[in-house]
Amino acid sequence: MKINNRRAFYDYQIFERFEAGINLLGSEVKAVRGGHADLTGSHVRITGSEAYLINAKIFPYKYARPENYDERRTRKLLLHKKEIIALKSKIEGQNLTIVPLSLYTNDHFIKLELALGKGKKKYEKKEAKKQKDIEREIASEIT
Repeated sequence: MKINNRRAFYDYQIFERFEAGINLLGSEVKAVRGGHADLTGSHVRITGSEAYLINAKIFPYKYARPENYDERRTRKLLLHKKEIIALKSKIEGQNLTIVPLSLYTNDHFIKLELALGKGKKKYEKKEAKKQKDIEREIASEIT
């Protein structure tokens, strides 16, 4: 199962991609495997020597107990210390943001694909949309 954050490519200019593990509860794992998560509006923050996924929404698993469940809780990311230090230096030096692109499962693990991105201005978003429309028209004329 793969859950994409389509809004990330619209809001950010993506530079470098990497992957991280994520610390989840048992019911959250089952919800993600069922495709019940949303990464829209989420971001990664590095505090001290740890990285956290903030504002990602993982909906409650329907067979789990709903008591005291916060679907937007902060979740710890599993990265090596060297990776965190490298990311921290890139973020501070170049004024970038760490954006989650997708949440996916392989055989036994749940991974989060992250990217370094820089926020787009409103006119850049309009220009990108206009360019995409032009490319779509050209492709339709060719076929």
